[in-house]
Amino acid sequence: MPIASMTGFAREAGLTGPVSWAWELKSVNGRTLEARVRVPPGFDAVGEEARRSVASAFARGQMQLNLSVSRRAGPPQIRVNRAALEALLAAVGGLDVPAGVRPASLDGLLAVRGVVDIDDDGGDPKLDEALAGDLAGAVGRLVESLRQARLAEGAALAGAIGRQLDAIEVHVEAAESCPARQPDAIRAKLAAQVAALTEGGPGLDPMRLHAEAALLATRSDIREELDRLKAHAEAARALLSAGGALGRRLDFLAQEFGREANTLCSKAGDVALSRIGLDLKAVVEQFREQVQNVE
Repeated sequence: MPIASMTGFAREAGLTGPVSWAWELKSVNGRTLEARVRVPPGFDAVGEEARRSVASAFARGQMQLNLSVSRRAGPPQIRVNRAALEALLAAVGGLDVPAGVRPASLDGLLAVRGVVDIDDDGGDPKLDEALAGDLAGAVGRLVESLRQARLAEGAALAGAIGRQLDAIEVHVEAAESCPARQPDAIRAKLAAQVAALTEGGPGLDPMRLHAEAALLATRSDIREELDRLKAHAEAARALLSAGGALGRRLDFLAQEFGREANTLCSKAGDVALSRIGLDLKAVVEQFREQVQNVE
Protein backbone atom coordinates (compact mmCIF):
# COMPACT_ATOMS: atom_id res chain seq x y z
CA MET A 1 0.00 0.00 0.00
CA PRO A 2 1.47 3.41 -0.94
CA ILE A 3 1.84 6.30 1.46
CA ALA A 4 0.11 9.65 1.02
CA SER A 5 1.07 13.23 1.69
CA MET A 6 -1.20 15.53 3.65
CA THR A 7 -0.96 18.38 1.15
CA GLY A 8 -2.90 18.66 -2.09
CA PHE A 9 -5.50 20.57 -4.09
CA ALA A 10 -8.48 19.54 -6.23
CA ARG A 11 -11.17 21.40 -8.17
CA GLU A 12 -14.43 20.32 -9.81
CA ALA A 13 -16.58 22.74 -11.80
CA GLY A 14 -19.69 22.41 -13.89
CA LEU A 15 -22.86 23.96 -15.29
CA THR A 16 -26.41 23.00 -14.33
CA GLY A 17 -28.85 24.88 -16.52
CA PRO A 18 -28.20 28.57 -15.97
CA VAL A 19 -26.17 27.87 -12.81
CA SER A 20 -22.38 27.54 -12.88
CA TRP A 21 -20.65 26.11 -9.83
CA ALA A 22 -17.20 25.06 -8.61
CA TRP A 23 -15.96 23.00 -5.68
CA GLU A 24 -12.40 23.55 -4.41
CA LEU A 25 -10.74 21.34 -1.82
CA LYS A 26 -7.29 21.94 -0.37
CA SER A 27 -5.40 20.01 2.28
CA VAL A 28 -2.40 20.93 4.43
CA ASN A 29 -0.51 19.26 7.28
CA GLY A 30 -2.31 18.63 10.54
CA ARG A 31 -1.84 16.50 13.63
CA THR A 32 -5.44 15.26 13.30
CA LEU A 33 -8.20 15.34 10.68
CA GLU A 34 -10.25 18.52 10.45
CA ALA A 35 -12.62 19.35 7.58
CA ARG A 36 -14.12 22.82 7.21
CA VAL A 37 -16.66 23.90 4.60
CA ARG A 38 -17.74 27.25 3.19
CA VAL A 39 -20.85 27.44 0.97
CA PRO A 40 -23.20 30.21 -0.21
CA PRO A 41 -26.46 30.84 1.70
CA GLY A 42 -29.04 28.18 0.99
CA PHE A 43 -26.50 25.40 0.39
CA ASP A 44 -25.86 24.43 4.01
CA ALA A 45 -27.30 20.91 3.66
CA VAL A 46 -25.21 20.23 0.54
CA GLY A 47 -22.12 21.58 2.31
CA GLU A 48 -22.59 19.43 5.40
CA GLU A 49 -23.00 16.29 3.32
CA ALA A 50 -19.85 17.18 1.37
CA ARG A 51 -17.95 17.76 4.61
CA ARG A 52 -18.89 14.28 5.85
CA SER A 53 -17.73 12.75 2.57
CA VAL A 54 -14.36 14.50 2.84
CA ALA A 55 -13.88 13.59 6.51
CA SER A 56 -14.58 9.90 5.86
CA ALA A 57 -12.07 9.66 2.99
CA PHE A 58 -8.86 10.76 4.79
CA ALA A 59 -7.04 10.00 8.04
CA ARG A 60 -5.14 13.24 8.72
CA GLY A 61 -4.86 16.78 7.44
CA GLN A 62 -6.49 20.19 7.63
CA MET A 63 -9.15 20.30 4.89
CA GLN A 64 -10.85 23.42 3.50
CA LEU A 65 -13.81 22.85 1.17
CA ASN A 66 -15.28 25.82 -0.71
CA LEU A 67 -18.30 26.07 -3.03
CA SER A 68 -18.94 28.99 -5.38
CA VAL A 69 -22.23 29.33 -7.29
CA SER A 70 -23.30 31.90 -9.88
CA ARG A 71 -26.47 32.14 -11.95
CA ARG A 72 -26.57 33.47 -15.48
CA ALA A 73 -29.05 36.29 -16.02
CA GLY A 74 -32.07 35.09 -17.99
CA PRO A 75 -35.56 36.34 -18.88
CA PRO A 76 -37.61 36.90 -15.73
CA GLN A 77 -40.61 34.70 -15.04
CA ILE A 78 -43.80 36.82 -14.82
CA ARG A 79 -46.91 35.45 -13.13
CA VAL A 80 -50.23 37.29 -12.91
CA ASN A 81 -52.39 36.57 -9.90
CA ARG A 82 -55.69 36.35 -11.76
CA ALA A 83 -57.78 35.97 -8.64
CA ALA A 84 -56.31 39.14 -7.18
CA LEU A 85 -56.77 41.00 -10.47
CA GLU A 86 -60.42 39.94 -10.80
CA ALA A 87 -61.14 40.94 -7.23
CA LEU A 88 -59.46 44.30 -7.85
CA LEU A 89 -61.51 44.84 -11.03
CA ALA A 90 -64.74 44.05 -9.19
CA ALA A 91 -63.82 46.43 -6.41
CA VAL A 92 -62.93 49.24 -8.81
CA GLY A 93 -66.06 48.63 -10.89
CA GLY A 94 -68.25 49.14 -7.87
CA LEU A 95 -66.79 52.54 -7.05
CA ASP A 96 -68.63 55.82 -7.73
CA VAL A 97 -65.83 57.66 -9.52
CA PRO A 98 -66.04 61.46 -9.04
CA ALA A 99 -66.18 63.71 -12.09
CA GLY A 100 -62.77 64.57 -13.49
CA VAL A 101 -61.15 61.35 -12.21
CA ARG A 102 -59.91 59.04 -14.91
CA PRO A 103 -61.01 55.42 -14.65
CA ALA A 104 -58.49 52.79 -13.65
CA SER A 105 -56.29 51.53 -16.48
CA LEU A 106 -54.89 48.02 -16.86
CA ASP A 107 -51.31 49.10 -16.31
CA GLY A 108 -52.32 50.83 -13.12
CA LEU A 109 -54.10 47.74 -11.85
CA LEU A 110 -51.16 45.50 -12.71
CA ALA A 111 -48.88 47.80 -10.70
CA VAL A 112 -50.82 47.05 -7.54
CA ARG A 113 -48.73 44.95 -5.17
CA GLY A 114 -49.60 41.26 -5.27
CA VAL A 115 -51.20 41.29 -8.70
CA VAL A 116 -47.98 40.57 -10.62
CA ASP A 117 -45.02 38.52 -9.35
CA ILE A 118 -41.65 38.74 -11.09
CA ASP A 119 -39.19 35.93 -10.36
CA ASP A 120 -35.68 36.71 -11.62
CA ASP A 121 -34.27 33.18 -11.10
CA GLY A 122 -37.30 31.21 -12.06
CA GLY A 123 -37.58 29.36 -8.73
CA ASP A 124 -37.69 26.05 -10.62
CA PRO A 125 -37.85 23.09 -8.19
CA LYS A 126 -36.58 20.75 -10.91
CA LEU A 127 -33.53 22.98 -11.42
CA ASP A 128 -32.85 23.01 -7.68
CA GLU A 129 -33.06 19.22 -7.57
CA ALA A 130 -30.75 18.82 -10.55
CA LEU A 131 -28.26 21.27 -9.05
CA ALA A 132 -28.19 19.42 -5.73
CA GLY A 133 -27.54 16.15 -7.56
CA ASP A 134 -24.74 17.60 -9.68
CA LEU A 135 -23.06 19.14 -6.65
CA ALA A 136 -23.23 15.87 -4.70
CA GLY A 137 -21.82 13.89 -7.62
CA ALA A 138 -18.96 16.33 -8.03
CA VAL A 139 -17.91 15.85 -4.40
CA GLY A 140 -17.05 12.21 -5.05
CA ARG A 141 -14.83 13.16 -8.00
CA LEU A 142 -13.31 15.98 -5.95
CA VAL A 143 -12.36 13.64 -3.11
CA GLU A 144 -10.85 11.11 -5.50
CA SER A 145 -8.87 13.84 -7.27
CA LEU A 146 -7.41 15.05 -3.98
CA ARG A 147 -6.65 11.48 -2.94
CA GLN A 148 -4.68 10.91 -6.14
CA ALA A 149 -2.80 14.20 -5.65
CA ARG A 150 -1.84 13.21 -2.12
CA LEU A 151 -0.74 9.76 -3.27
CA ALA A 152 1.43 11.26 -6.01
CA GLU A 153 3.16 13.53 -3.54
CA GLY A 154 3.38 10.62 -1.10
CA ALA A 155 5.34 8.62 -3.68
CA ALA A 156 7.83 11.48 -3.93
CA LEU A 157 8.03 11.66 -0.13
CA ALA A 158 8.70 7.93 0.11
CA GLY A 159 11.66 8.33 -2.24
CA ALA A 160 13.07 11.24 -0.24
CA ILE A 161 12.60 9.44 3.08
CA GLY A 162 14.26 6.33 1.69
CA ARG A 163 17.30 8.35 0.63
CA GLN A 164 17.51 9.92 4.08
CA LEU A 165 17.42 6.47 5.67
CA ASP A 166 20.28 5.50 3.35
CA ALA A 167 22.24 8.51 4.58
CA ILE A 168 21.53 7.66 8.22
CA GLU A 169 22.84 4.13 7.69
CA VAL A 170 25.95 5.48 5.96
CA HIS A 171 26.70 7.69 8.97
CA VAL A 172 26.11 4.79 11.36
CA GLU A 173 28.60 2.66 9.40
CA ALA A 174 31.09 5.54 9.43
CA ALA A 175 30.75 5.83 13.20
CA GLU A 176 31.26 2.08 13.61
CA SER A 177 34.43 2.10 11.53
CA CYS A 178 35.79 5.37 12.94
CA PRO A 179 39.44 4.81 13.98
CA ALA A 180 38.75 6.48 17.33
CA ARG A 181 36.48 3.53 18.26
CA GLN A 182 39.09 0.84 17.64
CA PRO A 183 40.28 -0.96 20.82
CA ASP A 184 43.94 -0.04 20.28
CA ALA A 185 43.06 3.64 19.86
CA ILE A 186 40.86 3.63 22.96
CA ARG A 187 43.53 1.82 24.99
CA ALA A 188 46.27 4.23 23.90
CA LYS A 189 44.15 7.28 24.66
CA LEU A 190 43.22 6.06 28.13
CA ALA A 191 46.80 5.08 28.86
CA ALA A 192 48.00 8.54 27.91
CA GLN A 193 45.38 10.14 30.13
CA VAL A 194 46.26 7.92 33.09
CA ALA A 195 49.97 8.57 32.58
CA ALA A 196 49.41 12.30 32.51
CA LEU A 197 47.44 12.14 35.76
CA THR A 198 49.96 9.95 37.61
CA GLU A 199 52.90 12.09 36.55
CA GLY A 200 51.17 15.22 37.73
CA GLY A 201 50.15 13.84 41.08
CA PRO A 202 52.40 11.28 42.85
CA GLY A 203 49.78 10.80 45.55
CA LEU A 204 47.19 9.40 43.14
CA ASP A 205 46.46 5.69 43.26
CA PRO A 206 47.28 4.16 39.81
CA MET A 207 44.82 1.29 40.35
CA ARG A 208 42.03 3.69 41.18
CA LEU A 209 42.87 5.76 38.14
CA HIS A 210 42.74 2.70 35.91
CA ALA A 211 39.36 1.73 37.38
CA GLU A 212 37.99 5.21 36.74
CA ALA A 213 39.38 5.16 33.22
CA ALA A 214 37.68 1.82 32.54
CA LEU A 215 34.38 3.22 33.84
CA LEU A 216 34.79 6.28 31.64
CA ALA A 217 35.44 4.07 28.63
CA THR A 218 32.27 2.10 29.34
CA ARG A 219 30.19 5.26 29.61
CA SER A 220 31.66 6.57 26.36
CA ASP A 221 30.82 3.43 24.38
CA ILE A 222 28.29 4.16 21.60
CA ARG A 223 27.58 0.52 20.66
CA GLU A 224 24.02 0.66 22.02
CA GLU A 225 23.26 3.93 20.21
CA LEU A 226 24.50 2.50 16.91
CA ASP A 227 22.45 -0.67 17.35
CA ARG A 228 19.30 1.34 18.10
CA LEU A 229 19.90 3.60 15.09
CA LYS A 230 20.11 0.52 12.88
CA ALA A 231 16.93 -0.90 14.40
CA HIS A 232 15.05 2.38 13.88
CA ALA A 233 16.15 2.51 10.24
CA GLU A 234 14.91 -1.04 9.69
CA ALA A 235 11.59 -0.18 11.36
CA ALA A 236 11.17 2.89 9.18
CA ARG A 237 11.80 0.88 6.02
CA ALA A 238 9.26 -1.72 7.13
CA LEU A 239 6.66 1.02 7.65
CA LEU A 240 7.33 2.46 4.19
CA SER A 241 6.91 -0.98 2.67
CA ALA A 242 3.61 -1.53 4.50
CA GLY A 243 2.29 1.91 3.51
CA GLY A 244 -1.00 3.41 4.67
CA ALA A 245 -1.50 6.16 7.23
CA LEU A 246 1.83 5.88 9.05
CA GLY A 247 2.83 9.51 9.56
CA ARG A 248 2.53 9.42 13.35
CA ARG A 249 4.72 6.31 13.65
CA LEU A 250 7.35 7.79 11.37
CA ASP A 251 7.27 10.97 13.44
CA PHE A 252 7.90 8.89 16.59
CA LEU A 253 10.88 7.22 14.89
CA ALA A 254 12.20 10.67 13.94
CA GLN A 255 12.20 11.58 17.64
CA GLU A 256 14.04 8.36 18.48
CA PHE A 257 16.62 9.01 15.75
CA GLY A 258 17.18 12.46 17.20
CA ARG A 259 17.62 11.12 20.72
CA GLU A 260 20.24 8.57 19.67
CA ALA A 261 22.10 11.09 17.50
CA ASN A 262 22.27 13.53 20.42
CA THR A 263 23.61 10.82 22.73
CA LEU A 264 26.21 9.80 20.16
CA CYS A 265 27.45 13.38 19.93
CA SER A 266 27.61 13.76 23.71
CA LYS A 267 29.66 10.55 24.05
CA ALA A 268 32.02 11.27 21.18
CA GLY A 269 35.49 11.82 22.52
CA ASP A 270 37.08 12.37 19.17
CA VAL A 271 36.80 15.15 16.59
CA ALA A 272 36.13 12.76 13.71
CA LEU A 273 33.37 10.97 15.61
CA SER A 274 31.84 14.31 16.61
CA ARG A 275 31.70 15.37 12.98
CA ILE A 276 29.95 12.14 12.06
CA GLY A 277 27.45 12.73 14.84
CA LEU A 278 26.73 16.28 13.68
CA ASP A 279 26.24 15.11 10.09
CA LEU A 280 23.90 12.41 11.39
CA LYS A 281 21.86 15.00 13.31
CA ALA A 282 21.49 17.10 10.16
CA VAL A 283 20.09 14.14 8.20
CA VAL A 284 17.78 13.19 11.07
CA GLU A 285 16.37 16.73 11.06
CA GLN A 286 15.70 16.45 7.33
CA PHE A 287 14.01 13.11 7.95
CA ARG A 288 11.83 14.67 10.66
CA GLU A 289 10.73 17.51 8.36
CA GLN A 290 9.75 15.10 5.60
CA VAL A 291 7.77 12.65 7.74
CA GLN A 292 5.68 15.50 9.11
CA ASN A 293 4.12 15.70 5.62
CA VAL A 294 3.05 12.04 5.64
CA GLU A 295 -0.59 11.19 6.36
